[in-house]
Amino acid sequence: MGCFPCISDRRREKNNRIEDSAGARSNSRFLVDSEYGRKEPLISGERNGCARSFTFKDLAIATQNFKEANLIGAGGFGRVFKGRIDSGKVVAIKQLNREGLQGSKEFLVEILMLIMLQHPNLVSLIGYCAEGDERLLVYEYMPKGSLEDQLFDLTPGKEPLDWNTRMKIAVGAAKGLTYLHDVANPPVIYRDMKAANILLDDEFNPKLSDFGLAKVAPVGDRTHVSTRVMGTYGYCAPDYVLSGKLTLKSDIYSFGVLLLELITGRRIYDASKVGAEQNLLTWSRPFLNDRRRFSQLADPTLQGRYPPRAFHQLVVITSMCLQEQPHVRPIIGDVVVALNHVQSQPYILEPTSNTTSSLLVRLHLVLLKPV
Repeated sequence: MGCFPCISDRRREKNNRIEDSAGARSNSRFLVDSEYGRKEPLISGERNGCARSFTFKDLAIATQNFKEANLIGAGGFGRVFKGRIDSGKVVAIKQLNREGLQGSKEFLVEILMLIMLQHPNLVSLIGYCAEGDERLLVYEYMPKGSLEDQLFDLTPGKEPLDWNTRMKIAVGAAKGLTYLHDVANPPVIYRDMKAANILLDDEFNPKLSDFGLAKVAPVGDRTHVSTRVMGTYGYCAPDYVLSGKLTLKSDIYSFGVLLLELITGRRIYDASKVGAEQNLLTWSRPFLNDRRRFSQLADPTLQGRYPPRAFHQLVVITSMCLQEQPHVRPIIGDVVVALNHVQSQPYILEPTSNTTSSLLVRLHLVLLKPV
């Protein structure tokens, strides 16, 4: 593990939190009633403004009555539609399944979190609808969809993510998590880090989304939050699964799983594979534990187009995040420092001999051309 020294064992003092370009901590005040009967915004913030309250009719018009052609995603929580609101802005509208995984509590938590917390690597909430039994959330539209869409099960002709883009996504997602852990006051445990929740804009800038499971982190003398185990299979830290004790280090483990998916191009669980290969963590352990075998983790679609030294450093970071014992995992601020170092070593495509020869021939012809 000595090949990558950027992650240290230091612990930041509580009064020495990381501040970034997103600005100072939020001082939002809560204006919520439990029945969602209000038409006015649920929260107002001194810095962040308000989320707009939409009627169900507004959003039906925006999506052409939830037309199937506008459907851009679906899951246990419900369905996501592309729409255009009355201002002309293109948005993503999540219509929650009434019997789905995200209930009224999670709906409210997500609204509160996304209004209080604003950062370039967190998705922006535009508004919501809580009319009758309907629960809908309106987000900024992310043209490239999710990391899951771009990384797995690629359709014929779709270009796989290259090394530099994967690193851009890893660094951006880590910065979003740094904001939650080190800037938000009180800190926030995301609890749902996974490829499906990393949304991408036109330039593959990542934004964390889906904050329904987020929890306020322990402060003062408290070391953890005791809570019912929730999250996505394979992404949850083993200590959290066994004890129900949620900490900031639970997010670090989940982020390690995300990094492993970026490295390998494999899902955390894939029923189409056989035996131990179905579970990414089980399959990858022998390679993570032997630096001579690191290269065997590389996604075949990369076709070897990555900087070997930086690749090895990324595997080391990933392995540290995936440590069984939470106290051994790094803090997210150190992970960002390490990932920035890896990103500073981009893959540069070396011209082949054929390409070089072709360029020389064309240059020769240009020089011989009469003026």
